Amino acid sequence: MRLIPPLVAALPLLAIAAAPAPEISLKYPETPRVDVVEEQFGVKVADPYRWLESDVRTEPKVRAWVDAQNAVTSAYLATLPGRDAFKARMKQLYSYERFGTPVQQGGRYFYTHNSGLQNQSALYVRDSLNGPGRVLIDPNGWAKDGATALAEWRPSPDGKKLLYTIQDGGSDWRTMKVLDVATGQTFPDTIEWVKFTGIGWAKDASGFYYSAFDPPVEGAKFQALNENQKVYFHRLGTPQSADQLVYATPDHPRYGHAASVTDDGRWLMITTTQGTDRRYEITVIDLKAPGAKPRTVIKGLNYEWALAGNVGSKFYFKTNNGAPRLRLVAMDVATDNPVPQQVIAEDKAKLESVNIVGNQIFAEYLTDVKSEVRRYSLKGRRLGMVPLPGIGSAGGFGGEIGDSETFYNFTSFAMPTSVFHYDLKTGCVTPWAIPKVYFNPTDFKVEQVFYPSKDGTRIPMFLVRKKTTTGPAPTLLYAYGGFNISSLPGFSPTRLAWIDAGGVLAVANIRGGGEYGSAWHDGGRLQNKQNVFDDFIAAGEWLKANKITGRDQLAIQGGSNGGLLVGAVVNQRPDLFAAALPAVGVMDMLRFDRFTAGRYWVDDYGYPSKEADFKTLLAYSPYHNVKPGVAYPAILATTADTDDRVVPGHTFKYTAAIQAADLGTRPRLVRIETRAGHGSGKPTDKVIEEAADLWAFAAYWTGLKVGTPAAGK
Repeated sequence: MRLIPPLVAALPLLAIAAAPAPEISLKYPETPRVDVVEEQFGVKVADPYRWLESDVRTEPKVRAWVDAQNAVTSAYLATLPGRDAFKARMKQLYSYERFGTPVQQGGRYFYTHNSGLQNQSALYVRDSLNGPGRVLIDPNGWAKDGATALAEWRPSPDGKKLLYTIQDGGSDWRTMKVLDVATGQTFPDTIEWVKFTGIGWAKDASGFYYSAFDPPVEGAKFQALNENQKVYFHRLGTPQSADQLVYATPDHPRYGHAASVTDDGRWLMITTTQGTDRRYEITVIDLKAPGAKPRTVIKGLNYEWALAGNVGSKFYFKTNNGAPRLRLVAMDVATDNPVPQQVIAEDKAKLESVNIVGNQIFAEYLTDVKSEVRRYSLKGRRLGMVPLPGIGSAGGFGGEIGDSETFYNFTSFAMPTSVFHYDLKTGCVTPWAIPKVYFNPTDFKVEQVFYPSKDGTRIPMFLVRKKTTTGPAPTLLYAYGGFNISSLPGFSPTRLAWIDAGGVLAVANIRGGGEYGSAWHDGGRLQNKQNVFDDFIAAGEWLKANKITGRDQLAIQGGSNGGLLVGAVVNQRPDLFAAALPAVGVMDMLRFDRFTAGRYWVDDYGYPSKEADFKTLLAYSPYHNVKPGVAYPAILATTADTDDRVVPGHTFKYTAAIQAADLGTRPRLVRIETRAGHGSGKPTDKVIEEAADLWAFAAYWTGLKVGTPAAGK
């Protein structure tokens, strides 16, 4: 395997003290107000910046506003010390070979690879386990700005074809194409209007199953609600217009459907959901029975059912049915009324993922947010553990029933993703790709602490810093807190640049996530959403009380649902934070369900059209709860003009509101990226540029000592 050259000395940084953060006055672009007031449940709600919801692609006034905001922000950021040093260090930290976890099909091994600073990872294939790799798809030449990415991909069962999707400008929309693996030639087949799809090859590779929406009306591609998702079969060599409709629910337009084919090729499984909650119906079609109709074997959107694998008609599911921390069950889907039979009981640890490979079950558990992987027989008998390099997160373990090998990956805060080969016959673990990096992982300290929230709930939090960082230090506090998503230990070159400069990273595993199962999620959503904000505020108070950070040294960051988190807690406790970095946040909680994928989020947020939910949402909505007359922290919000998941109007309106209010003289700015979407597929150079701006801003307002590249180096 080709790895990058041995460690070289890092570019020296000359430590200089950041200038004291002065109170300043900025002239923000003028944002016209409109007279929009709507009454809901007896409450009059003003929305003076409604016009900023319009698509920047079609509304010149919004485009002009975006350009004016970016001009002010760019001019301000250019004055900050340390930005060039952060950028230079991040380039070093990104300069290592990165390998994705291989997928084996037909004796070939498919994996992604990035040489270091490539904007997009390329897809490679090997004809044997340790043979030379060759490039199948290199998306780096697809767009001049590097913002067109290779997204989902899957080889055919025989390894001779590859189905892949193209993501342009960060959009959630995908274009599907097919490649001949031997020749590298692309088939003429093209599938459009695909989003949130599964990919399922027919066993004979004659075609594939996918999910698509009807084409949106002209001009509404990036804002229209996503409804009436359908499952189709595409036969290679035919136009999309000839694709066979396999499954649809016109009576339930808000149902979403993802299709997959079992490894043996016999069953098409359709997983149906209505929102972001992992509450599914499971429908199967016996592909070996001519004319077989869809048959729903698990009815009612009540529980999670995640397929781990199958042996004939016996399906193994990870489920929270009767187990808040999840368990593994099996059922015979060929029977009229399948009954789940327990295979692995619920544990004190949370069951995160399960895969069946080579007649073994690989079960990843979270024990206080740290991975451990256990092996079981198909009958649930404990076989042993999979060795992991330390405290961190594991994943992978793909493969099929008859396979003799699998691959898994591991990462931690100070360890980039490493890939390991596991021989199922011998139990031997062999490193397959261990990155060589431009830093010494032993220079950093990772610890986990627990702190009490407002109601006494015990919340875990990771602290990461250099071993030489002592006493109160500028600290970046991050959390997500929603949608049953766990914030796991993982490597980030951008975060490491902050830590390497002498800052502390704190990651709080607050309620709303999935770290401890269903109860943890339920404790931070719907009417319990305030717990999320209380948990985050309590983290900031704990960091100060325990002298991890000091007065005016605490910055906070979160993205998407985490952007909502940052916006809400700044309104509730502006005195606690020196700087705030809300990214692509959901900021208008009364209109989030009217755009693109927003209607899915009612599972976590509730329905603005229902009175009880409306009152809860209005109480914490960042856009509606700005507090004039109170000094706010320095704020640098970020979004992208092409984000079609959390539409940028959320951040635009929030920015207008905080700039118009009397909130003190610290800056309240927005950085609006072009062709970057919600974050997925963002090119490396854009990632580095944005992070350098964010860290320079946070460093300035928390007093972090920054560096400058040494002269002549």
